[in-house]
Amino acid sequence: MLKLADHWVWDSWYATDDDGRHHAFFLRASRALQEEGRRHQRATIGHAVSDDLTNWTLLPDALVFADAPAWDDQATWTGSVVREDSGRWRMFYTGVSRSEEGKVQRIGSAVSDDLTVWHREPGPQVEVDPAHYERFREGTGWFDEACRDPWVYRGEDGWHMLFTARVDGPEPARERGVVGHAVSTDLETWEVRPPLSRPDALGFGQVEVTQLHQVDGQWLMLFCCGQGEAADARRALEESGDNYVVPVELPLTGIDIAKARPFEHESLYAARLHDVDGQTVIIGFRNIEDGEFVGELTDPIPVRWDGEKLVRR
Repeated sequence: MLKLADHWVWDSWYATDDDGRHHAFFLRASRALQEEGRRHQRATIGHAVSDDLTNWTLLPDALVFADAPAWDDQATWTGSVVREDSGRWRMFYTGVSRSEEGKVQRIGSAVSDDLTVWHREPGPQVEVDPAHYERFREGTGWFDEACRDPWVYRGEDGWHMLFTARVDGPEPARERGVVGHAVSTDLETWEVRPPLSRPDALGFGQVEVTQLHQVDGQWLMLFCCGQGEAADARRALEESGDNYVVPVELPLTGIDIAKARPFEHESLYAARLHDVDGQTVIIGFRNIEDGEFVGELTDPIPVRWDGEKLVRR
């Protein structure tokens, strides 16, 4: 769907404007880095538009890392876009800093009137609260302080944010990934609350790139986790696919992560659900194929909910 000759493309998120055009925002980094593992600390947020989710026109980057010193002066990572009551658009995104060697993640936002020109808001707005979530320190089994991939949605009682996080505790490192939670009345001031999920023997060390979406009348939480970062009992299931869905009910009060089931695909990662022409599709990036990182977005894949899993239509 979207392949750049000079840049890798990975995590993406979407918005649809008043004219029905689809806007894709995505992480990108130059292939001149040669080693794809270096892309994370060089990521900027790209932007493209399409009328059909298949043919795309590349636009200037939506957001790049800030001038130092700043909380997001190393790289800008995955987020989501919502529309304020005023009609203005707001993008929530993840940032990391050079002073912390990219190990501590925080969430801030930028605003736009047209989805094209974005202006940073003072930030960060959400960061780890040690009363509920694990802080970065050596010996935890992880290389970072997880507070990223914000998914923001409007609930009956205000705005809610889901984000990638981990909790501290006696459980093995690959079981401690949780769905972080924060709430706001104005999209600017946020209260960090306890996680919506708990560590589980069938859980994950990373609950990445969460999204809420309704498919065939069922609300689902979509997320991803690489097999090497899932709990031992989860890996023993030998499931096919790194994107998972959990059926949920709104208002969202809790998520049983053990009920997660994979969407089967050989390499799809950081997938998103999106509606086009009355049909739900899933789009993500091609990750590892034949031992090599691909780094391009897939064509839309029509999907349906079969009562237990998300499957191809």
